[in-house]
Amino acid sequence: MGATIDSQLPFREIVKVRYSDLDAQGHLYFANYLIFGDEVLGAYMEQLGLNIMDPLTAPCLIFTVNIHCDYHNEIAGNSEIAVYAGYGRLGKSSADAVFELYNNASGVILASGGLTQVFVDPKTRQSMPIPAFYRENIVSQQKNLGN
Repeated sequence: MGATIDSQLPFREIVKVRYSDLDAQGHLYFANYLIFGDEVLGAYMEQLGLNIMDPLTAPCLIFTVNIHCDYHNEIAGNSEIAVYAGYGRLGKSSADAVFELYNNASGVILASGGLTQVFVDPKTRQSMPIPAFYRENIVSQQKNLGN
């Protein structure tokens, strides 16, 4: 059982840090913080009904146009990381997704970051409004984002 973590984000998965995730200094390779956040965000998106794994049938494509990560504490090998994901902003055709990584045993925050997504029409490859069903599902999980 993990520590009590006070995240306001609605979705969580536990990720085990494997040896192959580490750099030569024995801690999590810096780019893997982003991978952990992105993978858990993708699982949240699927839970909300947006399956984008098959671009031929997906209602939209999602382009990441900006990504950032603030590193708060080192992540050692063999750790269990509680990765939280959600949205911080919904625009017309873009959204800011956010993630937080915590040490699951201690509850200490390890990293926080986010990315800006642009929703794109698969045929024209131009920006399009966030699909209505997806926006509604996000707002049902995160009432503070309702307009």
